[in-house]
Amino acid sequence: MFRKVLIANRGAAAARVLRALKTMGIGSVVVYAEVDRELPYVAAADEAILLPGENPRAAYLDQQVLLDALAHSGADALHPGYGFLSEHAGFAARVEAAGVRFIGPAARWLDAMGHKTKARELMAMHGMPMAPSSPLLGEDDADILAAGEALGYPVLVKPAGGGGGIGMLPAHDGAGLLKAVAQARQAAARSFGCGDVYLERLVASPRHIEFQVLADTAGRAAVLFERDCSVQRRHQKILEEAPAPGLPRAAVDAMAARVAEVMQGLGYDNIGTVETLAGGGAFDFLEMNTRLQVEHAVTEAITGIDLVQAQIRLAAGEPLGAVLPERVALTGHAIEARLYAEDPVRFLPSPGRLNVLRWPCRPGLRIETGYAEGNVVTPHFDPMIAKLIVHAPSREEAMDELARALAETRIEGVKTNIPFLQQLLRDADFRAGRVHTGLTPQVVAALKAVRAAA
Repeated sequence: MFRKVLIANRGAAAARVLRALKTMGIGSVVVYAEVDRELPYVAAADEAILLPGENPRAAYLDQQVLLDALAHSGADALHPGYGFLSEHAGFAARVEAAGVRFIGPAARWLDAMGHKTKARELMAMHGMPMAPSSPLLGEDDADILAAGEALGYPVLVKPAGGGGGIGMLPAHDGAGLLKAVAQARQAAARSFGCGDVYLERLVASPRHIEFQVLADTAGRAAVLFERDCSVQRRHQKILEEAPAPGLPRAAVDAMAARVAEVMQGLGYDNIGTVETLAGGGAFDFLEMNTRLQVEHAVTEAITGIDLVQAQIRLAAGEPLGAVLPERVALTGHAIEARLYAEDPVRFLPSPGRLNVLRWPCRPGLRIETGYAEGNVVTPHFDPMIAKLIVHAPSREEAMDELARALAETRIEGVKTNIPFLQQLLRDADFRAGRVHTGLTPQVVAALKAVRAAA
């Protein structure tokens, strides 16, 4: 097992990995930009290294600076958390070349799956069902328009080199497509260092279902059920739950078995998530994330398995059979709400000081946050304040318990999306399990009506 691990991340991601390391008795080193000096994770680690530079976001993305910190720390492993460089094949290869274990899939898998069109080609070769899409788009406008016509409008322009909803734009005709491609290329180049884009057919109100993969260095793979991530804003997830409501259990289990078979056939290693669009009982592959997901906690809740500890143990060379029980049981229902410092209707960031930050203490409730009262939510990073995860015997009980937890949460100093989340939990379609990616506008319209009537 590792002696000391450097965490190349910040905030809630760093805090989550720290918790696993402390439980396992492994030494920890964190890095931090000056604006993050007062965040709780910095004081919680065994060692902390200040990152140089005046641009906080760039500090966490500077590979050489991180490698220098790694060498200085004497750590024998690096955990990238989620986001930032967690799916950067070049960075993983440089870490490994320095004689340090990168806690995640091998660099070749980050490369193969990190570029979305390459991943789709690879998965299609191994029999994974695919959502209709185009090849990588070239620079010629005529070719771009031809790709849109061949696929059929409406289409979705997607960056090939990254995820998180960044740079994803819809287009309903040729003129809109050319504009969307230009904007998506710019956003992708800025965020991922790669301006490659491709098209997917835009499906109206589908279900976004993802499957949690664990695999060892010998290529043995398992899938720990599914998560429903359909409630989104700007193609970014707001609420996730497990298991997926309203889908035939047999169909979901069959797809999970297929995913496990494909990943084992590929020889994949460590952790990952296969994302799909679901409709009519069928699942179409979208992409694969070769990292720990933000929403991993709902899978932990229904399985009782600490995914971060499992990821670390697999990276240390332990076999899958030693990491997982012989049979992983699904128990109850879990829902995770992402609580953001943002306007609850327009979803615009609301940075500022958390003058009051008080969490409820309830049975079955788990809070994951990177902040303490008095900390500042800066404009430099994603404005998520915390994740509220509830686990209950049934979905109805989980929804009710989350509603109570949100009502008892006190945050002052910034706007939050709590009103949106509360309206979502009152929505008749959501409560009935009729969830889909088009639900958010419906909830926003209802929230506006409630506010207008008040």
